[in-house]
Amino acid sequence: MRAKLISIVILVTFLTSYSFGQNKGVNISGLIKDKADKSALSYVNVVLKTEKDSAFVTGTVSNEEGRFTLSNIKPNNYYFEISFIGYVTKRQSIYVGSLSEFLDVSTIDLEEDIKTLGEVVVSAKQDEVGGKMDKKSFKVEDNISQSGGSVLQIMQNLPGVTIQDGKVQLRGNDKVTILIDGKQTALTGFGSQSGLDNIPSSAIEKIEIINNPSSKYDANGNAGIINIVMKKNKQEGFNGKVGFTTGLGSLWVRQENLPTIRPQYQFTPKINPSLSLNYRKKKINAFFQADNLYTQTLNKNEFVARTYDDGTIINQQLKRNRNTNYFTSKAGFDWNINDNNALTISTLFGSEKIIDRGDQPFFNADNTVRKRLWQFLEDELKTTVMATAAYQHKFKQAGHLLNIGFNYTFHREDEKYYYYNYLPTTTGTDAFKLLSDEQVYDFNFDYIKPLKYGHIETGIKLRNRNIPTNMQFIPGVNSVLDTNAGGWATYKELIPAIYGNYIFENKKWEAELGLRIEYVKIQYDVNPNHNTYKSDGYNYTQPFPNTRLAYKINDRNKISFFYNRRVDRPNEVDIRIFPKYDDAEIVKVGNPALRPQFANSFELGYKTNWNKGYFYSAAYHRFADGTITRISSIAPNSNLIYAIFQNAGRSYNTGLEVFLTQEVAKWYSFNLNLNGYHNQINAFSVENKYPIPNTFSADKQEIVSGNIKLNNTFNLPKNFDAQLTAIYLAPDIIPQGKIAQRFSLDLGIKKSLQKGKAELFLNATDILNTMIIKKEIQGQGFKYISTDYYETQVIRFGYNYKF
Repeated sequence: MRAKLISIVILVTFLTSYSFGQNKGVNISGLIKDKADKSALSYVNVVLKTEKDSAFVTGTVSNEEGRFTLSNIKPNNYYFEISFIGYVTKRQSIYVGSLSEFLDVSTIDLEEDIKTLGEVVVSAKQDEVGGKMDKKSFKVEDNISQSGGSVLQIMQNLPGVTIQDGKVQLRGNDKVTILIDGKQTALTGFGSQSGLDNIPSSAIEKIEIINNPSSKYDANGNAGIINIVMKKNKQEGFNGKVGFTTGLGSLWVRQENLPTIRPQYQFTPKINPSLSLNYRKKKINAFFQADNLYTQTLNKNEFVARTYDDGTIINQQLKRNRNTNYFTSKAGFDWNINDNNALTISTLFGSEKIIDRGDQPFFNADNTVRKRLWQFLEDELKTTVMATAAYQHKFKQAGHLLNIGFNYTFHREDEKYYYYNYLPTTTGTDAFKLLSDEQVYDFNFDYIKPLKYGHIETGIKLRNRNIPTNMQFIPGVNSVLDTNAGGWATYKELIPAIYGNYIFENKKWEAELGLRIEYVKIQYDVNPNHNTYKSDGYNYTQPFPNTRLAYKINDRNKISFFYNRRVDRPNEVDIRIFPKYDDAEIVKVGNPALRPQFANSFELGYKTNWNKGYFYSAAYHRFADGTITRISSIAPNSNLIYAIFQNAGRSYNTGLEVFLTQEVAKWYSFNLNLNGYHNQINAFSVENKYPIPNTFSADKQEIVSGNIKLNNTFNLPKNFDAQLTAIYLAPDIIPQGKIAQRFSLDLGIKKSLQKGKAELFLNATDILNTMIIKKEIQGQGFKYISTDYYETQVIRFGYNYKF
């Protein structure tokens, strides 16, 4: 138990805004030659000692080519002691930092000597070390209070992350790019945030948060990057993991329905079996993983009171009972062709089936007269197939690498809606069918070269993406659909990019200088019969620099500075020309004229750590031009509200983030995350073209907001661990309005069984049932207040076994 606690403390000590997680250590390499004739010297003794007290750390001998490698060296000040029969023993200092996984000391020359030295016998020792500067990493298995849920539910307990309207935010900003195994995939909308609530956490090994990405990453996502790392074992022989989780949600009705509609879902079941297999023998490592997550969910239960300037009041409720089955599987193999070459081939298949049964009644101010009832059935199937090939060549110098990768993705979205429109004197029926087949080709070339005090990395990337969509409106009796807004549209994306990074580190300074240059060409072709929108597109060539600079005051204190320039390109769904009727009177429509927003961010951080904890604070400032936001407006002579994405001008996000972690006792530790920020959107005026042109203007909006997150971990007797998580989100601004404060409390407990090979867990999310979303929206000629009592309270029970 004590060893476990110590390892946890070591892990969290190295948490910073740019560094959190576990690192395997640094590999040091070099080449030893005769100083006179420059010939390589074989079997030279290389010993590494600490500079402070000359304590032996590790050692090796050079190979037949004169090269040597020392592995898993933790950050510190060292010196080499290099000795060989017939040569003068040489001492050379070296500083090992945490920015580079590989260091190259280049060539070390030895002078001949008549003195014969005895052979040095050495033995290797491996050490663990804190992580790199550029990310913080969280193991999913450590998140006890959200075990067995979706990836989105796991994320809401992570420090620095909040969830709002089903979207992930970093520091109050939802412009976050989501990666899976370091790549943008169709599972999450190629960098956007679709599907996160349906990906089972049982398939995930860890989650990495990158607030200040380097230039090797795609420039999209000004708030940062979240990388989801899938499970893959590499142990020798046959091994794996099997798990099963079940649960119930919506344990009671939080808000009664408006009259005359079908019941809300209650006691909604959750079922998640999972299987992970791995076989490794000699040069081949084969892996397979499959997960199936079936859920019933009260996906939405929103009550809205709309008030218009003419005095009209409409009360409505949007209730959505959802059945979801999400199956994902991944299989492949790693082939170590020889010591210098390796090849990985993998495939991924995902199938997401969604059935929504929705009711939306509309009443007068006192709910005595029903004006309308809108019922719908959504039947949606999303299918994803990916094929990936990755080749790696290792040069003779340790850490000198060439990586080449190719990825193909096919993603089909097959969506059908059936509507029933009940009016006081008539009944209408409508339907539509949407079919979208997305194909994406990605190619990357990455090169890494270690240096004595850091490394350089450079590469190119090419993406070609094509998304043809076809919307067929099928009007019935008394149709309310805008049938002239359907038809076909095709999204085309071409992005070649080149990047370079230089990473430097010595005893006092750490630095990274990077530059990415991207050419982007977007073309959105619209069928000529559309009643509002025409074909559109844009292209640009832009530089995206990044800078990271840190000064080490001493071993326990560090100051860091970051600068990034990034972009947020509109997603294909943001510019889709088809109106969406899952809300009958607040209709969402895309905008082909939407353009990217460019953002610049600055950050200044300070970290100090001690034996049983750490403190980190970061002041940050970000401003964006062409801010992408959704604008709600009403068309003349209509009560319908149309929500359309627009570029709204400049916005600002300035704040302070604080992390504190402490082991209070052997049985209790905590980490506290505080984030306070000032959000501002300048005044702007835009023209909404759908359904008919109308101008919208808004005054400057600003607010001081923030959030608090407290994770308490208890290490109890008899292999029990427990976690209690409290989350508070302060009121915040949203487009044209505000969102009220929110609070939740999560609790989880797990027990290790069968000599650590198995575990049982039980957890409950939002145990007080307090997570309610309340918004106030102010438009021109109307305002509305919405309160969403969607399902947040879930109890889960699960079992996992490793073999």
